[in-house]
Amino acid sequence: MTDPSTVLIAGCGYVGTRLGLDLADAGHYAVGLRRSPSELPAGIRPLTADLTSPELPEALSAAGPFQQVVYATAADGGTPEAYHRAYVEGLENLIAALETGAHPVSRLLFVSSTGVYGDHGGGEVDESTPTAPESFRGAVMVEAESVALSAPWPSAALRLGGIYGPGRTRILDRVRAGEARFTSGPPIWSNRIHRDDAAGALAHLLALPAEELDPVWLGVDAEPVPLREIYRWLARRLDAPEPREDPSLRRDRSNKRCISRKLQESGYEFLYPSFREGYGEMIEAEEHAG
Repeated sequence: MTDPSTVLIAGCGYVGTRLGLDLADAGHYAVGLRRSPSELPAGIRPLTADLTSPELPEALSAAGPFQQVVYATAADGGTPEAYHRAYVEGLENLIAALETGAHPVSRLLFVSSTGVYGDHGGGEVDESTPTAPESFRGAVMVEAESVALSAPWPSAALRLGGIYGPGRTRILDRVRAGEARFTSGPPIWSNRIHRDDAAGALAHLLALPAEELDPVWLGVDAEPVPLREIYRWLARRLDAPEPREDPSLRRDRSNKRCISRKLQESGYEFLYPSFREGYGEMIEAEEHAG
């Protein structure tokens, strides 16, 4: 994506907004589709639309044409129906609308989740690992990936781990308050990615040569780590109480170590290779603000 391109970010939220700003900084035109896009920052052209609405083709025609599309929406509820509506029905409607409007789409990226994998007992998983979701959320993502990869343009799914970054301080607040606990026995692995790297990985995949765009990619940082290690490191950094082992906690049923080797080998360099750089910067920002 060396020449200026118009990129539709469908569901321009936490990650999508960062992506839009990055694309704009690189000379591209980013259009952020949301039902209420008034709060989008300058640099991203707002597009008011509902992905499940029959009026979507008209809205797209007024804002396009689009050469690249990133589907990064979020469900507006925690029910199976809400998830299916957002990730499957909305995506199907968008693809149909883009086809109807004859947009010159050359690439579609779908933002998926590592929830498509089941429990691996702490073992490694990568793009070749079969999907085996244990919740309706993961099952919906598998279905949506199939829709995306069946689109009439080159398409790929980026399976993101737990997203953290500016404004998402829940784990910091828990550690600071002395409320962080971890389970007994073998470690529960954490698979995370900083918001800016999630956006960076999407921009990287938009720019890859077509012959290098595989259908599935894992979007986690370069170092999966036991959750207890994150808690302990944060406690030391925050001068907070030492996290304690709690035998009463239920063990995570989807324990796994997600490996982003393929993303790194394709040329992507993480801004935050591990949680230390990401959370460290967040803590420093809080300290300076205080």
